[in-house]
Parts: sequence; structure tokens; C-alpha cells
Amino acid sequence: MLGDYVLRLLVAGLLGGIIGWDREYRAKEAGLRTHFLVALGSALIMIVSQYGFEDVLGKPGIGLDPSRVAAQVVSGIGFIGAGTILIQKQFVRGLTTAAGLWATSGIGLAVGGGMYWIGVFAMVLTLVGLEFLTVLFKNVGEHSSLLVFSTNDKENLKRVTNELHLKNYRIASYDVQHEPLEHIEIFHVTMVIKTKRYLDESELFQFMQSLPDLTLERIS
Repeated sequence: MLGDYVLRLLVAGLLGGIIGWDREYRAKEAGLRTHFLVALGSALIMIVSQYGFEDVLGKPGIGLDPSRVAAQVVSGIGFIGAGTILIQKQFVRGLTTAAGLWATSGIGLAVGGGMYWIGVFAMVLTLVGLEFLTVLFKNVGEHSSLLVFSTNDKENLKRVTNELHLKNYRIASYDVQHEPLEHIEIFHVTMVIKTKRYLDESELFQFMQSLPDLTLERIS
């Protein structure tokens, strides 16, 4: 029986690690280790919930619901998922990663309960949702991107906005913070950009790097 428990933990960790590798490759907030631990922990809790109280079951006056401990994973994973969600201005990041963690916990529960093939199939569908659906529907609707930079040349603000308009990118949110220093003034800019297609990050990165006195902090 011990070997079966260990196998469940190994399979759950492997499936969670595969999803985590995908998130790690995409440089998301939660990566391989997080997904591995979520799947492993969920499988362990399921095993404990099913078999951890066998020594007291059957005693007079004792009745246990074997699903009660495992059920707490569903609500508990929300705290971890919430930690991956960032809200900046009108831009919300991390929702997909949080949903992926939630799905990973479900996979861990399934494998911990001995439903190996359900866990494998759910892992494949999760990867399909994370990767292939993005490619399939990349031209449907608008996509949001976050652009953060700072500069001490006010003309750079106009140069950046002109470049975005030339590429038919719509600026949904534009925030400028002024930081006066001894001899210069620094402008900290945060933009949310809406596009019909995904933002060409490499091309925009090269343009931003070509501007004098501008520090690019984030494109995502």
C-alpha cells in the first residue's frame, strides 16, 4: 500500500511539474516549483483524507466524511492563486496563472485519489488551454499589454505615443508620475495598450532602446 501512495505522489508531482515548466518558460508569476508543490500537496492531502483515519473508523460513535479534508484544498488554493494576481491601473495580470494553479490542485486531488488517467487527461487539457487556445484565438478581440518606462526627456513621451499610434495600438490607460531631482525631472510612465493582435514586444523593445535617456522597465 505504501508503494501505491508513493506512486501517486510521484505522478502528481510530475504532472504538476509539466504545467509548471510551461509557466516557467512563459516567465509567469508561478513556475515549476510552485505547480509541483501544489500538485504534490493536493495529492498528499487527498491520501490523508482517504486513508489517514482508518485506525479510528469503525469505532462506536465515530463517523467520518473522507472528503472533508480534501475539500479544503479547493478553498485553500485560492490564497495561493490570489498571490499571483497583480492589479496595476486598469490592467489585471496573473488570472490565467491563478486558474492554472487551481486546475493543478484538482489534478493533484485526482491522482491522490488513484484516478491516474483522469489526472493525465486533465493535465493535457490544461496545457491546451494555456497554449493552443491562445494561438487559436489570438486574432479574436483585443489584447492588453503593459508598458512601463522612465525618462528625463519629455519629448520621449511624444515619441513613444506617436510610435504606438503608427502601429495602430490603442492606449487604454496613460499615467505619468513626475519625480523632480536637483537638475532634472524624471517622468515615470505606465501605459496599458490594447491591440487587435498580440504586441510585437521585440520590435517595440528595439524602438524604446533606441531612444536617448529612456529606461525601459517592463513590456508584458
